[in-house]
Amino acid sequence: MKRNSLISNLQKKFAQRSWNDTLLLVQRCMDKSRDESKPCEPLIRSLERLQDVLHAPNTSVTRSRLEVIAKQQGMGFHFTEDTCYLTADLFYLEVLLLPCGGVQKVKVALHGEGPVPSESFLKTLRSKDFEAFSVMLKDLFTQYNIPGDSEMKLKLLESLRFLVRDLQKLSGEPENCDSQQQLVNNSRIGHLIAVKEDSPLMILFYESPNDGTTAPLIQAAQVTVDASSVPHRLQMASVLPEPLQLDSQGCPVFAPLSEVPNETLPACFLLRLKPPVPMLTSFVEELSLITDVAVAQTDLQWAPLHRLLVAGSHRSSDLLTEKLLPDGEMHRYVFPGATWDVPGQKAALVEAVPFTHPAQVPALLQLLRHQCAVNTLLRSCSSPESAAGPGGASVCITGIWEMSSDVTGIPSESQLLEVRPESATSFSVTFTHPSVDSLCVLLVNVCSPQQITCRIFGVETPDASVEDHMKNFLSIPGTMKMLLSRLQSASPPTSADADKDPSALVEIAAEDPATVSQNAPLQEDSVSQTEINPSVNSYLCSAVGLCAQQAEL
Repeated sequence: MKRNSLISNLQKKFAQRSWNDTLLLVQRCMDKSRDESKPCEPLIRSLERLQDVLHAPNTSVTRSRLEVIAKQQGMGFHFTEDTCYLTADLFYLEVLLLPCGGVQKVKVALHGEGPVPSESFLKTLRSKDFEAFSVMLKDLFTQYNIPGDSEMKLKLLESLRFLVRDLQKLSGEPENCDSQQQLVNNSRIGHLIAVKEDSPLMILFYESPNDGTTAPLIQAAQVTVDASSVPHRLQMASVLPEPLQLDSQGCPVFAPLSEVPNETLPACFLLRLKPPVPMLTSFVEELSLITDVAVAQTDLQWAPLHRLLVAGSHRSSDLLTEKLLPDGEMHRYVFPGATWDVPGQKAALVEAVPFTHPAQVPALLQLLRHQCAVNTLLRSCSSPESAAGPGGASVCITGIWEMSSDVTGIPSESQLLEVRPESATSFSVTFTHPSVDSLCVLLVNVCSPQQITCRIFGVETPDASVEDHMKNFLSIPGTMKMLLSRLQSASPPTSADADKDPSALVEIAAEDPATVSQNAPLQEDSVSQTEINPSVNSYLCSAVGLCAQQAEL
C-alpha cells in the first residue's frame, strides 16, 4: 500500500512537467559533483530497504512454510489473520506475522503455563532459516512427545520435570575443573544447558581435544522420556534431599525411590545421543548393567567398530586410511580385516540410552566418555576422504603389508603403520624404526576416559612423554610423528644390546628371524603378561618381513 501511494504521488508531482524538463532535471542531478570515494548513503539505505521488501515472503508464503514444517513434525497447525499456531499435546508455538510476511514475535507455551517469548525461535525465523527452525522444533517436539493418554502424558511430564530439577542440582555441585573442556569431560554430570520453554535439556558430556588436524567433536545427550514395553518405577518427587548430602567419597546421596513419591509407569527416561555413538557390544551390555534396562537392539546395524568410525569405508576385508599432517607428512594406516572382523570388535550406532533414576546418569556418562575416547583415537587415523582411492575408488589390501601396485596418488615417502585390536579398549600400532631395519610396536590402552597408558616394544624410549602426548591430544598420527622424530634423532641400537635389553631382540630378528624363537626368548619378568596381550609378543616375532615389503612399494 505504501509503495503504491509513493508511486502515485511521484506521478502527480511530475504530471505538469514536460519530458524535456524532467530529462534536464535528471541530467543536472547526474552532473552534480560529489566525493566518488563515498557511496551515496541515502541511496544505499533505500536500495537495501527495497531489497528487503522485494525478497521478503508475504504472509501466505510464510504461513505455508510453517504449516509444512509443523506437519513434518506431526504437529497440528491453524492460524488467524496474523497469527500461526503450531500445536502439540503438551506445548504450542505462537508466531505473530507482519503484513509483509516477516515475523514480529514468537512465543512458546508449555502445558499449564502461559506463553513465553522465545528469542531463539524469533531470531531463526527472522533470518529466514527455516531449516534450522525445523531442527529446533524437532528437538522441542521430541522432548515433549510423551506417549500415552492424557493422564499418562501429564504423569510422565511431571516425573520428567523432577528428573530435570535433580540433574540441575547435580550440575550446581562445585567441580575441580579449570576449563570448559574439563568441565564437559571430567565433571560428574558434564555441562548442562539449562532447560527453557523453547529448548530441551541438553548434557554436553564429551569434547575431543583439538589436535590441529580435525575439528573437535562435541558429544551431547538430550534428556527426555519414552514408552517402554516393561513398566518401571519413576520418581514423582525429588530424590535429592535438601540440603545436598555427600557420602565419604564426595558423591551426592540419593534417596531410594521407595522413600519418595513414585509411580510404576510403562515408560523410562532416555539420553538421546547427539550424534549417535558407535559402541562395542561389551559397552552396550555395561550400559544395561548400570540401569537394569536393556538397550533396544532390534534396529541396530552391527559392523566392525573401525568401519563405523571411518567415513566412506569400503566393504573389502582390509582397510587403508590416510592422514595428512599439518606439515605435509602423510601417514597410511592399515586395519587388517581378519583382526577387526571378530565378535569382540562388533559395534553399532547407539542413538538412545534408557535409564530410570538420576543416580545412574554419572555412571552412564562415564561409560559413554570411555567409548568416545577409544573412538576418537581410532578416528584420528583417517581424514574424511581417506578410505577412498583416486577418483573415489576403494583401496583394497590383499595382505597385511601387501599393497596393490597400481594404487596411485599415494606418496612413496609416507609412513606405513598397522593398527590391530588387542582388547575392547586397547590396540597396537606397528611401525618400522626410522633408523634401522626393524619393527616396533606401540601398545595403547584406554583404561578410562582420563587415563591412557602407552608401552613401546622393540626400542628404548621413555613411555611417559608418549603417554602425555597421547592423553593431551588423543591423536595417533600426532603421537607417532613425535615418536618417529625422536627415534630418528636417537642413536640406533646394535645387536650387542640384546644381552642387556630384551626388546632389542626384535631388531635383531629383522636380520635373523630364527634368533628370537630358537636362541633368545623374551624374559618373563621383562614384560608382564598383564601389561600386553600375548598376541602382541607373537606378532612381534612373526611380522619381521614388513621392512622388505614396504621397501618395494
